[in-house]
Amino acid sequence: MALVLVILFIVVPIAELYVLFQIGSAIGLAPTIALLILDSLLGAALMRSQGRAVWMRFNRTLAQGRMPGREVLDGALVIFGGALLLTPGFLTDILGLILLLPPTRALVRKVLVTRFAGRVVSTAAAGAQSRMGRIFTFETGGGRHQRRGSGDDVVDGTAQDVPPRRRELP
Repeated sequence: MALVLVILFIVVPIAELYVLFQIGSAIGLAPTIALLILDSLLGAALMRSQGRAVWMRFNRTLAQGRMPGREVLDGALVIFGGALLLTPGFLTDILGLILLLPPTRALVRKVLVTRFAGRVVSTAAAGAQSRMGRIFTFETGGGRHQRRGSGDDVVDGTAQDVPPRRRELP
């Protein structure tokens, strides 16, 4: 984690400054600043249009009664892409464009889902299991099931471990 922070807060700004100085010395100060401003304005317009498209897909998916996993991830990628485009610098602008354009965003989404889907599912299952363990007490032999602290009757039951399904977003 410390390495990620060093890269994020030290290496990326130094690389951005280097690229800015190189472009500034090649085309001049005023054109470089104008290019950065134009780049930010176009990025904001692209973020707005892509954000609107993702929001409409999100609502359509909800209306169809399906889980909007892909749309939520796309929304997060559009937000990050827009933030990167609004940040002054050419390297962050390139990454922001990658996250905002639908074909490249689909590739990034696929990589993220492939890399982290199993971890998210297992973490969610472990979290649910730990919460259930804190809420419920299961007893055998007494024929009763009791919520902790509730004093309700206990129902006899059985449980079976089921491995979590690894589901990928479409």
